[in-house]
Amino acid sequence: MRRRRFLALPFAAPLAGQSSVKALTFDVFGTVVDWRSSIIREGQALGKKKGIHADWAKFADQWRAGYGPAMNRVRKGELPWTKIDDLHRMTLNRLLDEFRITALTETEKDHFNRAWHRLDPWPDAVDGLRRLRRKYTIATLSNGNVSLLADMAKYAGLPWDVILSAELARRYKPDREVYLMAAELLSLSPAEVMMVAAHKSDLDAARNCGLKTAFVTRPLEFGPDGKPDLAADPKFDVAAKDFLDLAARLGA
Repeated sequence: MRRRRFLALPFAAPLAGQSSVKALTFDVFGTVVDWRSSIIREGQALGKKKGIHADWAKFADQWRAGYGPAMNRVRKGELPWTKIDDLHRMTLNRLLDEFRITALTETEKDHFNRAWHRLDPWPDAVDGLRRLRRKYTIATLSNGNVSLLADMAKYAGLPWDVILSAELARRYKPDREVYLMAAELLSLSPAEVMMVAAHKSDLDAARNCGLKTAFVTRPLEFGPDGKPDLAADPKFDVAAKDFLDLAARLGA
């Protein structure tokens, strides 16, 4: 059983101008779903089936670590537009070589790559989203492609009103076009949209585009030995320890 860390942080008071917010857009990987434990689970199941002995925690961490550099190759024009499923597969192919895993068929590689479609939600995520949905339109705003996010919603029971993806803008966060695209598709001004994320760089980019921001801590995103930045920051409009706390702070 993994040990949870409880935080005593000076979280922000409820947003004074929150009545202007009509929609919440959510980062997904790490904020809504626990990618690390889910990928480890999938790797362990594959290893048991195929007799593969590997450090699946290390494999998960390195797979995730390839996410940002792969997207940056697209953002810099080194690669044409490439959706996350395909970027994940490029990284997977490299890791299979590095970990000397050679026993997988193409079908098995494809199934393993789609592990990112089968990520488990954090324990508070589904109930918190349901509460928030009573008052706000709730939407994904993820770098994950649309089909990935749709599959994940079905798998994890995530009650989105709308699935928005960087794929729709053909750009990747933190490019400003992604955040402005979300507001436009929701027929709202940026100030009527609140970005919710566990990653400050995502919130900084959204804030620079005029969106409101909500910081939610996920202390176990990188495992029990991870060291995410959990300090509350007054430049964000709301800070919460999880989605249930966020719902309470937003009056949902």
